[in-house]
Amino acid sequence: MAGQYLATHFTPSVLAAQRRFYGRSHSVSPQPQPDLLTPDEIEFIGRRDSFYLATVSSNGWPYLQHRGGPPGFLKVVGSNRLAFADYQGNRQMLSTGNLADNDRVALFLMDYPHRTRLKLMGHARVLDACEQPELAASLTNPETSEVVERVFEVNVISFDWNCPKHITPRFTEAEVREAIEPLHRRIAELEVQLKSRP
Repeated sequence: MAGQYLATHFTPSVLAAQRRFYGRSHSVSPQPQPDLLTPDEIEFIGRRDSFYLATVSSNGWPYLQHRGGPPGFLKVVGSNRLAFADYQGNRQMLSTGNLADNDRVALFLMDYPHRTRLKLMGHARVLDACEQPELAASLTNPETSEVVERVFEVNVISFDWNCPKHITPRFTEAEVREAIEPLHRRIAELEVQLKSRP
């Protein structure tokens, strides 16, 4: 577990709750530097086809949004810096508006088949794609004709890997197709054998 993550989240109230329910609390020392992404985090981020993005509204309410795209649509574009393209959606602009007041974000990345999750915290900003054409182009999905309207950029300050407990394995359509392909081939072989019998 990365030190900055604990130092940020283990507030006095959290430590008090630990003492109340478990009789003791964790010892946490201040962490002056961000937790640096390692090749493990970068590789994991690059394989994700979705994540959850949490922001906080100006009236203090959390807002959680699902983001999806082809694997790798969330890109590591610099040292501890992530970015992803924002296409036209329902035009509510909740995450974008929230970030105008409070730049804190949390990202929750899941690998359901392998029961692995990565939590990231950072500071985000929303850029107009027209003002950042090169960055927007580098994040564009070539499989879609949608126009990038904005770019979300996240400076990661901390992360944490969670244990697999209570993660229900789920599989994408592509993963299911890959898993059952040998069965389809075997069925086809058996059908040929049956047809060739007198």
